[in-house]
Amino acid sequence: MLTFTDKRKWIVTSAWPYINAVPHLGNLIGSVLSADVFARYCRLKGDEVVFVSGSDEHGTPVAVSALQQNLSCEDLIKRNHTYIKKLFEKWQISYDNYTETHNPTHIEFVKEFFLQVEKNGYIFVKEEDVLFCKNCKLYLPDRFIEGTCPFCHFESARGDQCDNCGHLLTPTQLIDYHCKSCGGKNIEIRKTKQWYMDFPKLEPKLKKFIENEKFSINAKNICKNFIKDGIPARSVTRDLDWGIPAPFKGAENKVIYVWFEAVLGYISAVKEWAEKIRDDPKLFDYFWRDKSCRSVYFIGKDNIIFHLIIFPGLIFAYNENLTKNEKFTLPYNISTTEFLMYEGGKFSKSRNRGIWIDEALEIAPLDYWRYYLIKNRPEAKDASFLWDEFIASINELNDVIGNFIHRILTFINKYFDSTIPFHQEFDNDDINLNNQIKDSIKKVEAFYEEIKLKSALKEIVDLTRIGNKYLNDKQPWHLIKENKTKAGTILFLCVQLVYIVAILLAPIIPSSSRKIFQMLNKSDDLNSHNWSEIFSYSIKSGDKINAPIPLFKKFKKADLINKYNKLKKK
Repeated sequence: MLTFTDKRKWIVTSAWPYINAVPHLGNLIGSVLSADVFARYCRLKGDEVVFVSGSDEHGTPVAVSALQQNLSCEDLIKRNHTYIKKLFEKWQISYDNYTETHNPTHIEFVKEFFLQVEKNGYIFVKEEDVLFCKNCKLYLPDRFIEGTCPFCHFESARGDQCDNCGHLLTPTQLIDYHCKSCGGKNIEIRKTKQWYMDFPKLEPKLKKFIENEKFSINAKNICKNFIKDGIPARSVTRDLDWGIPAPFKGAENKVIYVWFEAVLGYISAVKEWAEKIRDDPKLFDYFWRDKSCRSVYFIGKDNIIFHLIIFPGLIFAYNENLTKNEKFTLPYNISTTEFLMYEGGKFSKSRNRGIWIDEALEIAPLDYWRYYLIKNRPEAKDASFLWDEFIASINELNDVIGNFIHRILTFINKYFDSTIPFHQEFDNDDINLNNQIKDSIKKVEAFYEEIKLKSALKEIVDLTRIGNKYLNDKQPWHLIKENKTKAGTILFLCVQLVYIVAILLAPIIPSSSRKIFQMLNKSDDLNSHNWSEIFSYSIKSGDKINAPIPLFKKFKKADLINKYNKLKKK
């Protein structure tokens, strides 16, 4: 277990949401919310953290959407980026920089990056077949082609990847493909030149890299299955008008493939943060070019290949021939989740099925959602949002955590004049409670470190149950007249646990922790609290507390579903 003095340096990132759609609950827990919880935990530990992400704004889907809405691409992404950024602020996602790929810092960084990769001998030109839809009069990028996967025969594979088996694909590999835009098959094959990334040259390094013990077994197996027949070269350019212009000589009418430039946003977002937000350009190198800095990526399982093969491959190619102080650090850990579905099926905007993150906040308060999503984080297998489970998590918040805290603070307020009581010598039950608290803290810390957020939350809830049992067994309400000092000892220990639970929960439900701090007459600035405070009696005898208020309340399932149905009818 790390101590508070073991200060570390982190780059925490979440997968870049595509600008065309508002994220749904599955998108949120798969990357954004999970990353936020981990970043908040690292800050509590006293570590140095820069937490970044942004809107993925290039590619044909944006161009087509803009055309359909009679907008320019710039106007469309500006509107959507502003809206989604505000939504993440409402969800209290603590980004240091939530940026976008269509910004000067990112565009120039991507150009310079690929020129370095070309200089190092990892770019070559190749003539290839591309698909052109005669109906749409459009060159079809990978994600605008859909057909049957040649490997697993999944019928809805995209032109760049099969979500069923994980294989990366090229459009012409698909069987019986069609244009996803118009649904037609009036497609012809045309010849074009593209600039390719020479991944085969990087195969030995990448094979060694994916054996990192931090990576999940599932992620490793997906990568091994993908590279068992060798890592193929991949085209880094596309015949599109909307995107980052390819910097290679002779590629003036082409753009960088959106997947190859979006992953570089993890780097450019820190560069932008250092230069424009912190006004200290040296911070960019301080994080990204320090080998001891740990970069962690939160993604869904459908993005594993791009983060464990493509992205590190780009870094390997860029770093070659550079000095130690010029190289970018490789990923330290990649936290992947399985899919969160809705009532057993996929989220679907077209079928009006599921809950999107703007809708969720109209149904129930924020911390109920954050709590539920971490409690049901799909860490080992796919999970489903179920209304009954959502109600059960609300009840748990209210009955276990909220009830314990309210009982303790109300008792102190009523019988000890809102003053933290003094304590006498501890008896065996008190000592046992102290030991259980210490053991639970160690477990919670270990789970946070391993990014097992679901297990961390369960341990915190179990610790609160221990506190509830101790309180019920000791029954201070019966002691208040005959032995007020002993009753005070019991309340002294319990209020320490209230503060500990508030800190342990702060990464998950920050608003509720802030309210607990306020009731304890502590600063409601979460940054003023740290992990070290849970190892001592931080709430002092004689301190005054504020009047307690209920933290949570129960909801009726029918009322929540009624809100949901009304939203869907809008």
